[in-house]
Amino acid sequence: MEKINPRILLALVIVPLGLIIAMVPENTTKPYKLTTEQLLQEVASGSQFVSPDEIAKMIVEQNPSLQLIDVRSPDEFDNYSLPGAVNIPLPEILSDEWRNILDQNIKINVFYSTGSVNANEAWMLTRQQGYHNNYVLQGGLNYWVEAIINPEPPSDLSPNEEFARYDFRRAAGQSLGGETIERTTEAPPAPALPAIRPRERTAVVQGGC
Repeated sequence: MEKINPRILLALVIVPLGLIIAMVPENTTKPYKLTTEQLLQEVASGSQFVSPDEIAKMIVEQNPSLQLIDVRSPDEFDNYSLPGAVNIPLPEILSDEWRNILDQNIKINVFYSTGSVNANEAWMLTRQQGYHNNYVLQGGLNYWVEAIINPEPPSDLSPNEEFARYDFRRAAGQSLGGETIERTTEAPPAPALPAIRPRERTAVVQGGC
């Protein structure tokens, strides 16, 4: 999946961002960590997104540092969810009940929803609160199904990297309950994926919204 154009991304999030910032309750105990401008810069960089391949690898390896957070409704969560996920519906994301999960420096939280919009809103809300180690599953469940559960085989003329990616996705999808897709073309082993790591806490930035 190609990286989202920063201008398009900004156009999609500027209005929701204003509404989200307005939703954040006044914090009288500590200043917010980010100003609106800083948050927009992070949104434009796309640094909050984690690829389905990275998440699939962590699930298959049962990486204990991963915590998936489903921000859809309880009914949607009960109908289908990713392995080990917890359900924190978007309207409840700032509830004190979930603060110890969302504001910590140990696990890597990855928000997901059907697409990326609601999960990205959850990320913006928590970042504006100064919470750390929260990310967004790129493309949400829609892209997860397309990329991992039912990957499309590459063409015969595709480079070896495409075959390696397909083999990894097919194996991961099968281990997670996906369909079996046969292919006879030889390809090298799937390359190791870079690991996402918890972010270190930074000094408090005074001011902002």
